Amino acid sequence: MIDLRSDTITCPTGEMRSAMAKAEVGDDVYGEDPTVNKLQEKGAALMGKKEAIFLPSGSMSNLIALFLNCGRGNEVLAQKNSHIVHNEINSAATIAGVTVVPVEGEKGILSPMDLQSHLRAKSYDSPRIKMIEIENSHNKEGGTCYRQKHLKALSEFAAKNKFAVHMDGARIFNAALAVDMPVKKIASYADTVGFCLSKGLGAPVGSLLCGEAAFIDEARRIRKLLGGGMRQAGIIAAAGLYALDNNIERLAEDHRNAQTLARCLAELPWAFVDLDTVETNIVYFRTPAHNAQDIAAALKKQGVLCIAMGGHSIRMVTSLAVSSRDIDIAVEKLKKLNP
Repeated sequence: MIDLRSDTITCPTGEMRSAMAKAEVGDDVYGEDPTVNKLQEKGAALMGKKEAIFLPSGSMSNLIALFLNCGRGNEVLAQKNSHIVHNEINSAATIAGVTVVPVEGEKGILSPMDLQSHLRAKSYDSPRIKMIEIENSHNKEGGTCYRQKHLKALSEFAAKNKFAVHMDGARIFNAALAVDMPVKKIASYADTVGFCLSKGLGAPVGSLLCGEAAFIDEARRIRKLLGGGMRQAGIIAAAGLYALDNNIERLAEDHRNAQTLARCLAELPWAFVDLDTVETNIVYFRTPAHNAQDIAAALKKQGVLCIAMGGHSIRMVTSLAVSSRDIDIAVEKLKKLNP
């Protein structure tokens, strides 16, 4: 099977497994796991932040940021198709007590104009906006990315209105590559930023949440509240270190493979793809005259896995689990499909 469902399907390579087996460990809840500490220091440095905390998932990273940056009874402004809107089981409201306000944003990119209409005069009986959330790259919009001008405008808007900015940078290294901008520069426009080790970077589990020292100190408390404290976590942190040392530059191959898929789909009579949205490793395409579930099922029979995201929408994601040769095979199977 050529698995294009997600970049989360990657498995540790032999070299990564070797690094995990050799990891020096300790009790991370006591802050005594040297491998976790090294990973946190490296992640914070990459993002240009003071400190970082190792977490089980990107969803927990977002939730902690919402909990601390926003607070109960308050609101966060997020693009309407963001992960925190659709794919985190409304944990913002259920656990953090935060209302996520869906905002328009062309192709996933927020602007001050989009946000301005949601501002209201202060009143004792109205909720207060405390945070802006940026998803970069943006999953449901096809892996689209913020340019520097977008980030600068949002940062200035947030500062003017005294809002915190959190960046869901699950695929921030993909975004940095796509817009040719240092990842540290991208992160500089946010107060807090989280990124995943278990997507394009290929680690089996884990995310890092980065920010100021006082924020991370409080984040440890909320991690405990959420049941996210880990003991000898150096075994999995070692995978994250290996990923950061070895798997960032190779993301360019995933981007090239996504472009190959997109160009093929653009030529098929039964598919429609907006090539302008294919900036990273994610390809969304529509099947206007056919049920997406039927197309996905037909491709599965041909040995290609993808995800139907709605009645007429399909997602394909490239990753280190899929070689350029695999993509060539997938392209041939797509061309031969006659739904």
